[in-house]
Amino acid sequence: MDFDLNGKRALVTGSSSGIGAGIVETLAAEGVSVVVHGRNAERAEAVADRIRADGGTAATAVGDLATEDGAAQVADTAAAAFSGIDILVNNAGGSSETGIQSWFALPVSEWGVTYQRNVMSAGYLIHALVPAMKESGWGRIIQIASAAGIIPTSGQPDYGPSKAAMINMSMGLSKALAGTGITVNTVMPGMIMTEGLRDFLRTFADHRGWGDDLDKAADYILKGTGQTVHRIGQVSDVAYAVAFLASPRADFLNGINLHLDGGATQSIY
Repeated sequence: MDFDLNGKRALVTGSSSGIGAGIVETLAAEGVSVVVHGRNAERAEAVADRIRADGGTAATAVGDLATEDGAAQVADTAAAAFSGIDILVNNAGGSSETGIQSWFALPVSEWGVTYQRNVMSAGYLIHALVPAMKESGWGRIIQIASAAGIIPTSGQPDYGPSKAAMINMSMGLSKALAGTGITVNTVMPGMIMTEGLRDFLRTFADHRGWGDDLDKAADYILKGTGQTVHRIGQVSDVAYAVAFLASPRADFLNGINLHLDGGATQSIY
């Protein structure tokens, strides 16, 4: 299917590795001029180089989105690269760097750090880039949330709630931009095979005496998740979903939260 994206311009935050890299490479393959973002210039340029080697068009923007000044710099660099941005994918985020996963061991002050990385960073870029989208009469904002946003755990007082806030803000923003030609949607990935998940599976397998049998570890975990699709999600699953939502062909989808979790969320939505 032709997503009719040729000639569009996109900024994908946190795209120097992982899910973000998969998204930015897929958009580039669809003819989108893409801006690769990260906090490390070398890693961002490596992704941009791969895109160019495959015949795509790419630039880079480096900066910390958790500060207003850093986000403004990234937005300005991205917009200048191709004289504007049509598609904003807010993928960058994460938790505070303490590594603590406990309601009472993690200081409340650290909750704000996580909120800043996930919610405020997205808000800064939305404020910076949406006015030009409104002037052109077309745009796409796609937020990458997490299943943690609707499935609370006992060990995440910061990350899950911040992702829930992203889901909520997407719906509100879709209403605020009614009739402008801009749609706002959320993609909520479940268990996706990233380097972080591979590391977790290696540790899980090793602790159970399974050596480096990641398939056995994955199979064991999947049986307890409630997924109705018995496989780990791939980065490409997220990337294809984002490409569709970014497409002009998806203009009747607005304010949705796409559960991309292999059926793990056992609820009507």
